[in-house]
Amino acid sequence: MKPDDLDRSLLKELEIDGRQSFRDLAKKTDVSVVTVAQRVRKLEEDGIVKGYSVLINQDKLGYEITTITEVTVSKGKLVEVQERIAKMNSVCAVFDVTGIEDSIVIAKFKNRDEVSGFAKELLSIPHVERTNTHLVLNTYKEDFRYPLVSE
Repeated sequence: MKPDDLDRSLLKELEIDGRQSFRDLAKKTDVSVVTVAQRVRKLEEDGIVKGYSVLINQDKLGYEITTITEVTVSKGKLVEVQERIAKMNSVCAVFDVTGIEDSIVIAKFKNRDEVSGFAKELLSIPHVERTNTHLVLNTYKEDFRYPLVSE
């Protein structure tokens, strides 16, 4: 299913506040509650809406250190290694990328000891050949929600 203007409007509203009622969404999009309910359910069924969650300020919970780690993996073992890394508690994102490195990993930590342990654990994973970890000094934007625009 290719989302139309109504679907995009609903998605924008749900990204702002995923707890909005169908009634509130209907008022904002100028359609019936039944139409909103049908559209949202269809977006869920089609996998466009994967779920609903809350945005948490990680800094307020003590996760003040963000790392970006480049990972080089033995040929033919990339997916296996990425799946293992993705299961690690501190990992927020794992990307398969082009370039010299095979993968980029973004993770959050409370202190240097956690970063150190993570780096050592990554290097202990079979088929991980090399890592290069960057500590983020300042974050100017961190929002993985897609800014929906009209097509």
